[in-house]
Amino acid sequence: MSDTNLETNSLAPSEPINDDLKLNIQQTLGQVGSVYDEALSKPSPDLILTETGIITSVGGGIARVEGLPKTQAEEILLFPGNVVGIALNLEEDDIGVILLGDDPLIKAGASVKRTGHIADTPVGDALLGRVIDATGKVLDGGAPLKINKRMPMEREAPEIMDRAPVKVPLQTGIKSIDALIPIGHGQRELIVGDRQTGKTSVAVDTIINQCGTGMICIYCAIGQRGTAVARVVETLRDAEMLEQTIVVVTSGEDQPGLQYMTPYAATTMAEWFRDQGKHVLIVYDDLIRHARAYRELSLLLRRAPGREAFPGDIFYIHSRLLERSTQLSEALGGGSLTALPIIETQAEDISAYIPTNLVSITDGQIYLSPGLFRKGLLPAVDTGKSVSRVGGKAQLPAYRAVAGDLRLAYSQFEELETFARFATRLDAESQAAINRGRRVREVLKQAEHQPLTVIQQIAMLKAVNEGLFDELELKQLLEAQKNIANALEDQMKPLATKVESGEKLTDDDWQSLVDFLTEIIKK
Repeated sequence: MSDTNLETNSLAPSEPINDDLKLNIQQTLGQVGSVYDEALSKPSPDLILTETGIITSVGGGIARVEGLPKTQAEEILLFPGNVVGIALNLEEDDIGVILLGDDPLIKAGASVKRTGHIADTPVGDALLGRVIDATGKVLDGGAPLKINKRMPMEREAPEIMDRAPVKVPLQTGIKSIDALIPIGHGQRELIVGDRQTGKTSVAVDTIINQCGTGMICIYCAIGQRGTAVARVVETLRDAEMLEQTIVVVTSGEDQPGLQYMTPYAATTMAEWFRDQGKHVLIVYDDLIRHARAYRELSLLLRRAPGREAFPGDIFYIHSRLLERSTQLSEALGGGSLTALPIIETQAEDISAYIPTNLVSITDGQIYLSPGLFRKGLLPAVDTGKSVSRVGGKAQLPAYRAVAGDLRLAYSQFEELETFARFATRLDAESQAAINRGRRVREVLKQAEHQPLTVIQQIAMLKAVNEGLFDELELKQLLEAQKNIANALEDQMKPLATKVESGEKLTDDDWQSLVDFLTEIIKK
């Protein structure tokens, strides 16, 4: 009986819909219709076509990717965790990608997206005074960069006809370099030496000496310790040079791909200023770590190893980097990019594979001797092994007048001093040459991070050439040079202006300078 009633109730007609319910239904349908009509009236967004590949293997900063056959060389690929990779090996079956970061989501089976963009880096005035990496990531704890302009990391070097001769001097503020191994705007001068011989100090002193000249400086640290880079940044800040310097950093803990791309990115940042007619100085510290990072990548990518396991194109990666440094012609704005690459040798072996490659690419080298460093002869520049292939063409006339015979005389003194150790008695002429040479060596000494002006250097070299220091004891030379430097600032400004403008000094000018120096030294 209960089952029958249940069935009867379930089949009973539903209650009639009242007017209020009908009104609510009509209003709801109207709202849905208006939303639908509004959506149809708006233009539909364009469909975005994204090519996606699959990671087949990951390890050592390298990823193998399948399924992206249209990828370009050096194209940016986007990995999980927004990690950027750059396609380096384009093979028939897969792609070898160097990773510029790391993330636990990057593993075999994960998806990779094409971006269609070639590897680039930010450029612009906003980079000045900042510490960043090759991708533009801020490392100094400051505000993020607000830059819309980006340029490819890899760019072609200027054509031969777009270049001008190197003839404008670049003053380092170091006596032994400006007098004997002159550097010009657009030159590539290699700094080579063993570990802990002062290579970075020479480069940083050169940057500090550009204070007030308007030259833009870039310090590119490749695989350096964080403490070493922080020390350089503090030195530049104390010298008030950080505001016209860009510090591009990659540490030894970073992926080898990031270490490999860093100098190319730094050069692109420099080229942006150069193309606007400005003068730029870039320091690569150092390229042996860059070569080792590229060797690591090449071995992981299964490229054929050559001498010392370096790949066959190790020469090319440095030549195409350094060839971008040049002096542009006036038709292209007259800007210049001067490079000071640093290379570390082992056991004074300048004939090793990578050092000889760089010596052949660059326009000269500054060799820092461990023996001179241990003797306290700082900067430890070995004038015999150092050379500038530009020479006097990028040197002020006043330098040529005081340093013309200085290099030869100093070399002869060093040889004579060596033989004098075995002699019991020397003739008066040899003894005078040794005494003069020792004073030249003392004058060429210079404290770290204390660059000298042009007139200060010329005055000290002129004093030692004229024999004005011969009557002084060696320990008195430091105080005499300080007195000369201080007095020049106040009393010889017209002569300093004439020297720095590139004018040749007359005999009367030289005589007035000698008289001035004689009076200072007598005091």
